[in-house]
Amino acid sequence: MRRITLIAVLILGTTGCVGKKKYTNLQGEIDALRTEMTGQLEAETSKSQDLEAALADERARVAELEEKIKALELKNALLIKDKSQLDASVQDMQAALADLEARKAASDARVREYQDLLSKFKELIDAGRLTVKIVDGRMVVKLASDILFASGKAALSDEGRANLTDVAGVLASIPDRTFQVEGHTDNDPIKTERFPSNWELGAARAIAVVRTLNEGGVPITHLSAASYADNRPVKPNDSREGKASNRRIEIVVIPDLSLLPGYNELEALASGD
Repeated sequence: MRRITLIAVLILGTTGCVGKKKYTNLQGEIDALRTEMTGQLEAETSKSQDLEAALADERARVAELEEKIKALELKNALLIKDKSQLDASVQDMQAALADLEARKAASDARVREYQDLLSKFKELIDAGRLTVKIVDGRMVVKLASDILFASGKAALSDEGRANLTDVAGVLASIPDRTFQVEGHTDNDPIKTERFPSNWELGAARAIAVVRTLNEGGVPITHLSAASYADNRPVKPNDSREGKASNRRIEIVVIPDLSLLPGYNELEALASGD
C-alpha cells in the first residue's frame, strides 16, 4: 500500500510535466499493484482464517484428549480399586483355604485316633465286652452295667473288675488324653439310705470305675466321674432290653480343644485379651 501511495504522489507531483500516455501507464501500474496487493491481502486473510480453523480443531482435539485422559484416569483408579478388592478376596480365599486345610487335618487326626482306639480295643470289642462309638463328636467306650454291677449296687463284680483292668491297660497307653467316666441308669426309681435316687447310684458306679482304672495304671489326673442318672437313655425304657441298654458305664475320651482350628482365638476371647 505504501508503494501505491508513493506512486500516486509521484504521479500527482509530475502531472504537470508528464504526458497522457505516461500517466495512463502509471495508472495501469497502480491498478495492477492494487490488484496484486488485494490478492495478497485476501490470501493472507484466507490463510489466517485457515489457521484459526486449524487452531480451533486443535483445541477441540486437545479437549477431546483431555476428556479421554480423565476417562482413562478414572478407569485406572477403578482398576486399582478392583485389584485391591481382588487382592483382598484372594487373601480371604487363601485364609479360608488354610483354615479348611487345618480343619481337614484336625478331622483326619481325629479319624486316625478313632481308628487307633478301635484297633487297641479290637480284642475286647470282638469278645463283646464293650463297644466304641462316636457320640456328640466324642469317642465313647461303652460297657454294660449288668456285667459290672449287680442290680441296685455300686460294687464291681469280679468279671467287671477284670474287664476294667483290661480297659485300663488300653487307656494307659494313650498318655495325652483325659477320660470322663459317666454313670447312666434306667428309669426304675431307687430310694435307699445309700442311694436316695438314680443320681447317687450313677455317681457311685462312675467313681468305682474311676478307682479301678486308676489301679490299672491310668493316672488319676486323667480321670473324672459324672452321673447322668436316667436322663440320657439310648433306648426307650419300655422294655427289659431297653432298660438294660440304658444301664451303662461310658468312658468318654475328652477332646483336646487346643488341636481344633480357632482355638487360639477362643482362648484369647476367654481371657479377655
